[in-house]
Amino acid sequence: MVALLRGFYPYAIAILIAFVMYKVMPVGAEKIDLGILQINSFFTKVTGAIGIAIIMAVSLNIVNGYTGQFSLGHAGFMAIGAYTSAWITHYGSIHFFGNANAMEGLFTKGSALFVASLLAAGLVSALFGYLVGLPSLRLRGDYLAIVTLGFGEILRALLNQTQPVLDEFDIEEATRGEIFTGLGGALGFSGVPKYSNLFWVWSVAIITVIICYRLKQSIHGKAFLSIRENEIAAEAMGVPTTHYKVAAFAIAAFFAGVGGALFAHTLGNIVSPNEMNYQRSIDFVIMVVLGGMGSISGSVIAAVALTILPESLREFSEYRMIVYAILLIVFMIVRPDGIFGIREFWEVKWIRRLFRRTPKETHAP
Repeated sequence: MVALLRGFYPYAIAILIAFVMYKVMPVGAEKIDLGILQINSFFTKVTGAIGIAIIMAVSLNIVNGYTGQFSLGHAGFMAIGAYTSAWITHYGSIHFFGNANAMEGLFTKGSALFVASLLAAGLVSALFGYLVGLPSLRLRGDYLAIVTLGFGEILRALLNQTQPVLDEFDIEEATRGEIFTGLGGALGFSGVPKYSNLFWVWSVAIITVIICYRLKQSIHGKAFLSIRENEIAAEAMGVPTTHYKVAAFAIAAFFAGVGGALFAHTLGNIVSPNEMNYQRSIDFVIMVVLGGMGSISGSVIAAVALTILPESLREFSEYRMIVYAILLIVFMIVRPDGIFGIREFWEVKWIRRLFRRTPKETHAP
C-alpha cells in the first residue's frame, strides 16, 4: 500500500500545483501588482502556452531523443488531437446540452465531456502514430524525416478540404457523413468551447514530464536509448527494436494529441489547420535539440525559454525574428549538444557540485 501511494503522490502534487496556478493567476481584467512587475491576463496566456509547449517538446523527445529517430510531423499529431477533441466537444455539447457554448466552472458536465475528448484525442493520435511509425522499421535519418513531414502536410491538406462546421440548427437536417466531415475546411473549426485553462494544461504538462521521466528510467527507457546508440547491437542483445521504435511513435503521438486538444480549447471559437503546419513541427524539434536530445529537464527549460523569448522581443517587432534566429545560432555553436545533452540538470557536474553537502570541519581535541 505504501509503495502504491509513493507511485501516485507525484501526480497528486502535479494536480495540486496546477490547481493553485489556476486560482492564483489572473484572468480578464484582473491584475497582480508585485511592485516592479504587474502580472495580468497576458502572463496567464503565456503560462498556458508554456505548458502546451512542454507537453509537445517532452513527448517529441521520446522519438527524437530516446530512440534516435527524426520526426518532423509532430504538429500533425497535434492537429489530429485538436480536431478530434474539438469535434467531440462541439457536436457532443450540441447533442447533450443543446448548444456548443462552454459551461462555466472548473468541474461541470462540460468538463467531463472535455476530459473524455482529451483521452479520445490521445488515443486517435496514438493510432496514427503507430501507422506513421511503421515506416521507421525501414527508414531512419533524413528519409524518415521526409516521411513524417509528408504525413503532416497531407493531413493539413485533407483538413483544408473538409466540410463547414454545423451548428445546432443545421445539425438536425445533416447526414452522418456531413457531421463526421464537418471540420471547417480552410476556414478552421469554429465554435470550439473554451474549456481549457491553466489547471488542465499544467496538470497534463507535469504528469507528462513525470511519465516520460519514469519511462526513461525504466527498462523500456534503457531499450529506447540502446536503439539510439546502436540499433544493430541492441538487436543482437535481444532488444525487440521493431516493437520499441513503433511504440515510441505511438506514445509520443498520444501526448501530442492531448497537447493539441488543450491547444484547441485554449484558443476557443476557432482552430485552423494552418496553425499546425511543418513550421510548428520545426519549433518543437528546436526545443528538443536545444534542451538536449534525451534530456527531459532540458526539453522543459528549452520549451519555457523559446516560448517566452519571442514574446519578450515584441517591442522589436521588425527585428524580433532576426534576433531570435541569431540567438539560436549562437547558442547551438556554444552548446552543440544542447543545454544538458542526454543528462538531466541534476546530473550535470557543476550543479551536483553546487548542491553537494560540504563536510563539516573537524577540530582536534
